[in-house]
Amino acid sequence: MSTTTTQKPLMTGQKVTSNTAKTAAVTDSSGPSSQPSRSLWSDSMRRLRKNKAAVVSGIFIGLVTLIAATAPWIAPYSFEEQNIDRLLQSPNAQNWLGTDALGRDMLSRIIYGARMSMAVAYLTSIVSLVLGLLYGAASGWFGGRVDRMLMRIVDILNTLPEIVLLILVKVVFDSLALFENPEVKALIGMFLALSITGWLNMARLVRGQVLQARELLFVEAATALGVPARRILMKHILPNIMGPIIVTLTFQIASAVLLESFLSFIGLGLQPPFSSWGVLASEGWKSIKTFPHLIIYPGIAIFLTMLAFNLFGDGLRDAFDPKMKNRG
Repeated sequence: MSTTTTQKPLMTGQKVTSNTAKTAAVTDSSGPSSQPSRSLWSDSMRRLRKNKAAVVSGIFIGLVTLIAATAPWIAPYSFEEQNIDRLLQSPNAQNWLGTDALGRDMLSRIIYGARMSMAVAYLTSIVSLVLGLLYGAASGWFGGRVDRMLMRIVDILNTLPEIVLLILVKVVFDSLALFENPEVKALIGMFLALSITGWLNMARLVRGQVLQARELLFVEAATALGVPARRILMKHILPNIMGPIIVTLTFQIASAVLLESFLSFIGLGLQPPFSSWGVLASEGWKSIKTFPHLIIYPGIAIFLTMLAFNLFGDGLRDAFDPKMKNRG
């Protein structure tokens, strides 16, 4: 009497599927079509280069910065050189953008104005970045009472309108009479006024980013291993939150250009014969009906510079956005 052994049917479908998945995984990982892994920064820069508006804006910003840095060498005339024989000239071969009421070359004054406006914008933005990083990182890392106390100070300062606070700081600084040179006095006054008001938003941003980063697993692991707080902040947290900070800094520079021009326009910034875009706009406003070129050209310089910084900031924001990774 023979005995028949019945075996349990094999789940061949699942094995085939599993083997197929393994084969596909090996093919994807070792095949020629596989893409090497990229870091966050390299991937962001790749997406930024694909944004034509951001690339053109970045080139324009670099060109304006270069012109501002080399103003004494590339300007055809000095910003204060007068020619009484060529008062209020329209654009011509000798003066490409015309002359003002004292015969000063408008192109040269715009180039020197870029030097002043961009210097104030860059310096105030850097100071705002440093203050905002230190203040926001301390508030977000320590939390608790420290966070509440530091943020209440920021809330109190934010209750004051920015323009009012700017004017108040500038007037108080000018009343101290610490410097005899009017140009140095005006520059430092604007520098302090813009720095005091500019770091508030940066501090809020950094604080929020640090609060989020504290909850990440690698930060918790470093804390559990006893890594000092300073090392965690500098090595693990700050490099991972620099994307939004750089984007905000770009927009802040554009805002500083506008605010510097505003202060000079209302007479609280640089004063003639010194040149900045706000000074030129203030002088041109007085004769806008008869000689419109005196305000049109400085206005175009302010407009194009702010537009370039804003478009470049938009490109950076899209480049650092993780949601754009699969679209790039």
